[in-house]
Amino acid sequence: MGKEVAELLAGLRGGPPPVSAAAQASDGKQAPSAGNGGEESLAGIAAEVRACAKCPLHELRNNAVPGEGNPSADLVFVGEAPGADEDRQGRPFVGRAGQLLTDIIVKGMKMTREQVFICNVLKCRPPDNRTPGPDEVFHCEPYLIRQLQLIRPKVICALGGVAAQTLLKSEATVGSLRGKWHNYHGIPLRVTYHPAYLLRSPGEKAKAWLDIQEVMKLLAGQIPPPF
Repeated sequence: MGKEVAELLAGLRGGPPPVSAAAQASDGKQAPSAGNGGEESLAGIAAEVRACAKCPLHELRNNAVPGEGNPSADLVFVGEAPGADEDRQGRPFVGRAGQLLTDIIVKGMKMTREQVFICNVLKCRPPDNRTPGPDEVFHCEPYLIRQLQLIRPKVICALGGVAAQTLLKSEATVGSLRGKWHNYHGIPLRVTYHPAYLLRSPGEKAKAWLDIQEVMKLLAGQIPPPF
């Protein structure tokens, strides 16, 4: 774990940093102001992401994909990395996997994408959608932690192995990590399968739905906070 990540995680445990009262979503529709006095904002992080040149992925991207949604979301979905559709549009989860995630949110959870926050571990697309490399995660993870510091959600849902392993600092598989609550520095975290995996393995959708139902129960106050 790098020094920057360790320091950010210490800050996450201590609560979110100050945010401008005008801060709103970072999807370009309700962009937060950068605030005064160096206050952190989702818009400021998004601007940093779009200008980032910390690893070679910036040379290949059409658009960086910072994330989008409600800056006060109770639920944050964290995926792996942008795909081709996301790279073209600069928005997370807009391809086939994104449509499945949208269906889960809208049809399953009876919520909207605007009520949650959606982002990825990586903010730029890896070539040929390959698995993110350690150096890429090293440079991108601080952006993710800062976003979580600002939002301070009630629940994080990690979509797939890269998201789960990065957040939990684990090498375990999704199959062994799902089905239970994890403590992400005071925030309950649930692991489930990535929508892209569910498109390839539809037989696992029932397990993913069980995971989502547990998230819904916690958000609705039907079960006590696990931590």
